[in-house]
Amino acid sequence: MTMIAFKMKLKPGAKEEYAKRHQALWPEVKALLKARGVSNYSIFYDAETDILFAVQEVEKTISAYNTAHEAILHTWWNYMADIMDVNADNSPVIVNLEQVFHLD
Repeated sequence: MTMIAFKMKLKPGAKEEYAKRHQALWPEVKALLKARGVSNYSIFYDAETDILFAVQEVEKTISAYNTAHEAILHTWWNYMADIMDVNADNSPVIVNLEQVFHLD
């Protein structure tokens, strides 16, 4: 397993709506992530900056967002676009983070 981390940005005041939508994550999106080898996926929120910090384990060096051709993800991105910083295709703007320390 490989652990990867990235950050995204919410629009101001969108934290509650973001959490609500993810508590009801569509089964199709969840199934796709698992099928692509994503597990142990957590997203944390920084209230001072509206930054989301995500960590996930993957079986390969892939992430949930390297599956851009999947129709269900486009639908999910469109659903989330009103509360996040997004690219032209409504995919979330993601900044990959480099691991500089790990403790087992």
